[in-house]
Amino acid sequence: MMSDLKRPIEVRLLPEAEEYFLSQNDRIQNKFLKIFEKVELGYRGDWFEKLKGSDGIFEFRYRDNQKFYRFFAFWDSSEKETLILGTHGFDKKSNEAPQQEIKKAEKVKRQYFELKTKNK
Repeated sequence: MMSDLKRPIEVRLLPEAEEYFLSQNDRIQNKFLKIFEKVELGYRGDWFEKLKGSDGIFEFRYRDNQKFYRFFAFWDSSEKETLILGTHGFDKKSNEAPQQEIKKAEKVKRQYFELKTKNK
């Protein structure tokens, strides 16, 4: 029965996240595309986790030899679809998530839902 099927998950990058993605080399882009695909298929791993102490912010992450690459994101579920929206990306040399980046993602999330509510 169709009603028994789960809504598909779709990863979408908001403009700043897309800009960061496109600024990466092909190898990093391909790594993230594989991570996005795994999440859309329902797989979970340490490459996609909720950030503790945040307001519903998740982190896509990939590490190579020299740095950590990150996308922050949040969920938006409706009757029709389940979206994971990437707010922005950045890279860094340590594994710690900078507090100012988390706050930035939370602000984008609030603005997104305020706009969505206004446009209903």
